[in-house]
Amino acid sequence: MKHLHGFRLKLMGRTGAIALSVPLLAAVPAFAEQANETDQGAAVSSGDIIVTANRTESLLSKTPIAMTAIGGADLTKNAITNPTQLDTAVPNLAITRNNGLQITIRGVSSADNTEKGDPSAAFMLNGIYIARPQAQEVSFFDIERVEVLRGPQGTLYGRNSTAGVVNVLSARPKMNFSGSLEGLYASYDNINITGVLNVPVASNLAVRAAVNLDQRDNFVIDGNPGDGITLDKYKNNVSGRLSVLWEPTSALSLYLVGDYTKSKGRTDGSVPPEYFYSNIVTGVRPTFDAPTFRDRSSKEYRTLTNRLAQQSNRNNRDKGVMGEINYDLGPAALTYLGSYREFKRDEVQNYANGAVMGAFPGKYWQTSHELRLALTGDGPLQMQVGGYYFKERSNILLSLYNLLGPNTAYQFLRNPTISENKSAFGQATYEIVPDLKLTAGIRYSSDTKSRFGSTAVDRYTSIVNAYNLGTFIDRTTLEVTGAKRTFNKTTWRAGIDYDSPLGLVYASVSTGYKAGGFNDGCEVGTGPGCNQTAEALYYDPETITAYEAGFKFKFSQEFRLNATVFHYDYSGLQLTQVINICGPNGDLPCTVTRNAAAAKVDGVEIDAILRPSDRLTARFGLNYLDARYNTFIPAPGVNFAGRPLELSPKWTWTAGVDYKVPVGDGNVTASALTRFSSRYELTDKGNYAYFYQPAFTKTDLSLTYEAPENQFFIGAFVRNLENEVTVTSASAGFFGTVNFADPRQFGVRGGVKF
Repeated sequence: MKHLHGFRLKLMGRTGAIALSVPLLAAVPAFAEQANETDQGAAVSSGDIIVTANRTESLLSKTPIAMTAIGGADLTKNAITNPTQLDTAVPNLAITRNNGLQITIRGVSSADNTEKGDPSAAFMLNGIYIARPQAQEVSFFDIERVEVLRGPQGTLYGRNSTAGVVNVLSARPKMNFSGSLEGLYASYDNINITGVLNVPVASNLAVRAAVNLDQRDNFVIDGNPGDGITLDKYKNNVSGRLSVLWEPTSALSLYLVGDYTKSKGRTDGSVPPEYFYSNIVTGVRPTFDAPTFRDRSSKEYRTLTNRLAQQSNRNNRDKGVMGEINYDLGPAALTYLGSYREFKRDEVQNYANGAVMGAFPGKYWQTSHELRLALTGDGPLQMQVGGYYFKERSNILLSLYNLLGPNTAYQFLRNPTISENKSAFGQATYEIVPDLKLTAGIRYSSDTKSRFGSTAVDRYTSIVNAYNLGTFIDRTTLEVTGAKRTFNKTTWRAGIDYDSPLGLVYASVSTGYKAGGFNDGCEVGTGPGCNQTAEALYYDPETITAYEAGFKFKFSQEFRLNATVFHYDYSGLQLTQVINICGPNGDLPCTVTRNAAAAKVDGVEIDAILRPSDRLTARFGLNYLDARYNTFIPAPGVNFAGRPLELSPKWTWTAGVDYKVPVGDGNVTASALTRFSSRYELTDKGNYAYFYQPAFTKTDLSLTYEAPENQFFIGAFVRNLENEVTVTSASAGFFGTVNFADPRQFGVRGGVKF
């Protein structure tokens, strides 16, 4: 059996919890440090971390993939409490709020967060794919680590991973008694408290329980006091997780996790586009006239002065169970990973800058099963094969009140929407000569999608708001919605890597695939009110071929350098917008996805770490990204060729420093991190409005005291010292809004372990 600096190579899931300590992870987190935990069974070489990007354990520095790994201790010490705050820690990553989470990696993203849409980046919890973006803004509590893989992962991960993968791994039970209590308080009455208790029931059985409270007021300020509508709290979430690890024999282990989250809050978190822009131009035209970005204070951007039609509310429930079984067969190991999840949405919302009232009840469930068999011997061949099954079903109703006239409800009824995936995959690595390896992998995927329902108008005797409906009168069905398609695709990966005296050098060619789908409406001739052609109703799969090369060098204990260069060829890039083409007259709003003819992405990512002394650590990162449309003509005379993809700044850089001073038997660490981003584009393709975010700089500072043996810690921090309010999405027209990233927050945090 191969050993990695004292670690035995095993399938994903057989390690204990990994506790990492990097006071300033954000600049170059690839070099996260490994704390000496006795339960690990061995020490990891300084400046490295165990990851599971290839579905087997390996050192990050020996994994031939562009990726970032962030330890749970780092998340806590840097006050990163949810996925939207990862952008300072991961190159070319943006995770923004847009009716759920929208993940953009290296310029590749998906804006269709409806029940029929799929993301371009796979979000996973303990290796389980989480389908709904509205269920992805999980609180980071009792986390072992977060792994972010950049680039298509079409062989081992498959489903909807053309941009990459974000995998959140919770801490596993340990065979010793322990616990912790951690808390954070920051601006906007932001409270985050986590309690953990780990209990060994027997020498081979342990149970771990974790609970979390996550609250925050709205970043939007109520400019209409006394109107009876409040905006706070924006977030009021309670979560719990119970996990069990049982190792009845040295060859067999069983890992079970159950989790539950109740998400509540007032969800009016956007403002009209006029708060950020003036001279907004819309409509089809050959030019790309940009509006003027207003020079205002953070408070002025965020103060809502238009009156809201009703009180918004979120009262969602998310729960699930997952199980992982590992069995060592001797020359091979067998792993089963299965899950079942339910997500219930109960939301009341304001649309069109508060002028239109809406309500959204929805129920979703998903199940997934994966079986993998991997060789574990000492020979030159390492191989794994497996099969995967996924199914999701949803029943939803979106009601827009008074949109089509007084006392009417424009109804989107979708019951059911079903997505099903069946895949088979395999990957092998062969060491042809010492330290030189070739890798080849292949995956076959079959996706079937369907949706049935209707669009209708209900009449009531009166409609005051979503909470106060009069007597129902009648319903007029505008159209019956029905669509079903199957998509099949084979993706592959080929790579070479060499473990040189300086470190790993690697290169790869890989492909990715995201299934096609369908838009709102139905095909002409298939039902009453159906007015869509097949070409307009359905869209094709999105595919990518990625070329990548890089190195991970360790020149000395004091200096490390990583670099990656990549090129993507995209075909059929899926683009989403809200436009008025639905209904019997083709003048009602709906979400539409279309295929751009082609897009290309080129980039370079460089990061370095310098440790001139035990007290001082400096980190630097520089990223160049040229993500642009190659061919895209959405309307006659409108040619996007050469224009940048959304949320794709050409230049970003980070620079940070930690300085540690011994205080008694403990340490005080002062940290500073600055991140720069050049301008990026935000295009409303439905209205042909070309928004942008100007270049900006954000700085984070922290000061932390850690007691001997990590018995407790206490610290203070500030995020976004400059108080830059940066736009993350923008749209024009009647339903136009702007979403923005977090403003400045001051806070304190502390914790105790036992």
